Amino acid sequence: MGEIVVGHIEGDRYHIRIGDHEVTVDQPLEQGGTDEGPTPTELFVASLASCAAFFAGRFLRRHLGRDQQFGVDCRYHMSYDAPSRVSSVHLDLVLPPDLPEAVRDGALRAAERCTVHNSIERRPTIRITAGERAAAIPG
Repeated sequence: MGEIVVGHIEGDRYHIRIGDHEVTVDQPLEQGGTDEGPTPTELFVASLASCAAFFAGRFLRRHLGRDQQFGVDCRYHMSYDAPSRVSSVHLDLVLPPDLPEAVRDGALRAAERCTVHNSIERRPTIRITAGERAAAIPG
């Protein structure tokens, strides 16, 4: 089981500890934050884009026998009708033009099967409880 710990720093800023890694999330200045990190929603969409890139990249390495420079461009839209949510995401694999069509198609299929995409398509069970923490999280 994975574990992530989130602690409040100040205002709209939160410290996230993911194993040995740390991330700060915040809100933009115009929404009352200090803009010291991405918003949680941006981090959510970025996790989808980077997961798709990881799966496509692994496919390309396996089929080409080397690292291949490529990227993922991502655009998303929000819906503020209740409940607020990400309403659409478009991921565009930016692949080198000289790739064989079969490899391009395979990279696309691999990206479509990434773990984050699967988790959105087949929603996980989410349970939210309230408790007390024994010690404060360092922020």
